[in-house]
Amino acid sequence: MALAPDGRPDPDQLLDQIRGAEARATQGRLRIYFGASAGVGKTYAMLATAQRELAAGRDVVVGVIETHGRGDTAAQLAGLPCLPLKTVPYRGRVLGEFDLDAALARRPQVLLVDELAHANVEGSRHPKRWQDVNELLEAGIEVWTALNVQHLESLNGTVGAITGVRVHETVPDTVLDRADEIILVDVTPDELLTRLKAGKVYLPQQAERAAQNFFRKGNLIALREIALRRTAERVEDDVRHYRVQQSQGPQPVWNTSGSLLVGVDELEGAEQTVRAAARLAGQLNARWLATYVETPRLQRLPSAERDRILAVLKLAEEMGAITSVLAGDDIAAELLKLARQQNCATLVLGRPRRRPRWRAPLARRVADAAPELDLVEVGRSPASRRLPSALPREVEDDTPAGLPRRWLRYATALAVSVLTAVLATPLIGWFDLANIVMLFLLGVVGVAVKLGRGPAALSAVLNVAAFDYFFVPPRFSFAVSDVQYLLTFAVMLAVGLLTGQLTAGLRFQARITAGRERRARSLFELTRELSSALQSQQVAEIGEAAVRASFGGQVRVLLSDADDHLPLPPELPPGFDLAVADWAFRNGQPAGLATSTLSASAWHYLPLKAPMRIRGVLALQPAQARWLLIPEQLQQLDTLARQIAIAQERVHYVEVAQQALVQMESESLRSALLASISHDVRTPLTALIGLAESLRASRPALDAEQDRMAQAITDEARQLHTLVSNLLDMARLQSGAVMLRSDWQSVEEVVGAAIRLAAPALAGRPVQVQLPAELPLVEFDATLMERVLVNLLENAAKYGQPPIEVHAGVEPQALWITVRDHGPGLPAAMRGREQALFDTFTRGERESATPGMGLGLAIARAIVEAHHGQITATDLSQRGGGAEFTLRLPRGTPPAIDPTE
Repeated sequence: MALAPDGRPDPDQLLDQIRGAEARATQGRLRIYFGASAGVGKTYAMLATAQRELAAGRDVVVGVIETHGRGDTAAQLAGLPCLPLKTVPYRGRVLGEFDLDAALARRPQVLLVDELAHANVEGSRHPKRWQDVNELLEAGIEVWTALNVQHLESLNGTVGAITGVRVHETVPDTVLDRADEIILVDVTPDELLTRLKAGKVYLPQQAERAAQNFFRKGNLIALREIALRRTAERVEDDVRHYRVQQSQGPQPVWNTSGSLLVGVDELEGAEQTVRAAARLAGQLNARWLATYVETPRLQRLPSAERDRILAVLKLAEEMGAITSVLAGDDIAAELLKLARQQNCATLVLGRPRRRPRWRAPLARRVADAAPELDLVEVGRSPASRRLPSALPREVEDDTPAGLPRRWLRYATALAVSVLTAVLATPLIGWFDLANIVMLFLLGVVGVAVKLGRGPAALSAVLNVAAFDYFFVPPRFSFAVSDVQYLLTFAVMLAVGLLTGQLTAGLRFQARITAGRERRARSLFELTRELSSALQSQQVAEIGEAAVRASFGGQVRVLLSDADDHLPLPPELPPGFDLAVADWAFRNGQPAGLATSTLSASAWHYLPLKAPMRIRGVLALQPAQARWLLIPEQLQQLDTLARQIAIAQERVHYVEVAQQALVQMESESLRSALLASISHDVRTPLTALIGLAESLRASRPALDAEQDRMAQAITDEARQLHTLVSNLLDMARLQSGAVMLRSDWQSVEEVVGAAIRLAAPALAGRPVQVQLPAELPLVEFDATLMERVLVNLLENAAKYGQPPIEVHAGVEPQALWITVRDHGPGLPAAMRGREQALFDTFTRGERESATPGMGLGLAIARAIVEAHHGQITATDLSQRGGGAEFTLRLPRGTPPAIDPTE
């Protein structure tokens, strides 16, 4: 554990360690077998280790293992207890899925859950298997799992660009980061290709396709490099964490990562040190840090010099460094402390221009304190380019001038010395000189506490002179009658200077600690306030108040609307540029003041980055623009912005969940209402149709007018019966109550049956059927597919013109059927968004004499998608006229027919 300056354990780190230990004690451990691709042996290694643990007496259970037909992997399952898979119906099929509830009830010591990136079947408790694993860990169960590098979310795009294969199943990087153990399973690309050819990775048919696409040698080499680098990053983090948590004092640097630390000084040419360090880090491909140690002396530098130092740090950040500003009395000690914490093996320093004889140079002090640290001293080039200021000229001098205030402090010290001498003069006859000296020392201490180190030194010298001149015999003279007073003067001066030095140092440290405490308190208060926010307006107001309290000036929080646009504020403050804010929002990068993008702006614009997306922009015009150049202040601002973004995302998803709940309840109510009405109306409609037909067949026969009226009643009742049937069928399809009775069917028979059923709606319109010979059998529910074709034929009869054409054909993976008419085509409003025609209660013509409720195509799509197919609409008004509806059904391998039967 890291130690505080007084040698005791740091209380904050001690508290964090205790909390972490408590959390780990209640949660299960996560072990991930990590590899570059499928076939490297992750599952095999996991099962082999499980066999050894089972033999050692541990309760090891297999939750789910995917062998992919590999015999060696399947053999490792022998003797291991396995949980039965849960059967889940999905689109007419029954799938086997991991049974989370059974695993929680069984509660083994170790549970094996393969394929961490697997997507669960719709309707499962969690959409992803890694979320199942999180619940198991929360329950205290140790989980072993396997993961390929291409499934990491942050590497998804990189792997896709290398392999040309898009991976849809991903796992957040935080899952890998929180793993207690990561075991890298690695083989060479040549060995993996040999396994692939031998059928040890995929079955022969799959192996041939894989070798031509994903499993190319170049892809495997790149994936292996990515996996090794990702594992090395995790090991490096483990090393740093161990050193921080377990150290009991100064530790030597372990040169395991080759990280560099650059010490930025206040001298001219510090930017050359940063540039040299950036080149060195690039050559070594190493992580590097740049830091500036601010001592009480350096804190009193003029504003221009401090701005130049901050510009050097900004240059380092732009070149890829992690920057920071430290505060302390000893630059060498602070640099060594940071180097040991971050495990930096090389320290890069600028060459000093002058070396005072009374004090060793910084490099020598570092070398004496840390002999194991490599030191690189960079020369200063007088011809190097001077860095421009990171702030616009109109805000460069926005801080009060330091020179008048500095002289005011020294004048105050002089006044305190005079006042002390005046107050002590009446005490000459009452107290000894040894007691009067204490008053002068008290004055030095007071000046040091209030005014700092320099005024305290001046006060010490003035108090010695005043004591000698006004109180030591002979008075009103600097002559000394007793030599012993010389020792008194020396001790008095030394005590005054030492007291002033120590008091000023404590004052400096107290100010630094108070600043850190203030930043931590502001974050805590912001988090507490945002946790109770339920509306976006509340999030914006709380965020603005928190940022204004930390940075002063003017603050605006702009939250994006439902269309992903930044709204225009009611009142634009002076200097606010909505175009710059929109740029920061669109590009996800800071812009404006103290940035490299549109830096002439008077405002600083920071995107509100939430885990899922950018939620808006934080605009700030701080009271002191220089604060935006200090790394700690920027980190504070970035943390505040992230808290605001996360709170806004939480509010957004709360609103989405509420809207979804209302929509689900509305859909449920509507479906129940439609089903109830449809069921109750069908019976009287059937009776009405029967009575009308009986009336027409009655004797004596009806006259012509009566017969026509009876026929009209029958036709209208049949149309109403069709509408009611559609309502009922749609309600059943949406509720999922329809079970497919799939079998291998002939397309010719289904098309013929559909034409016969649609005859009343066709009313004699010709239907031209062109079906190629030897169409293959397709697996589907014949009754439902007839309903799809009937709806398409009725739609063509209502809105199109004859002739109506029905075509069919085959593709390598599907069979397609088209229904076309020769009418005016799709409505103009639907062109370009043809899929909207298949939505419930959607009609091509909102006001039309053609009867219908917009359910026929919706029912057709629901049935086709239940068969894992798809249906589309195409406008042919520019190609001979009409509209064409195409449905595609997946092909399979029909069962062989015994010719002897």
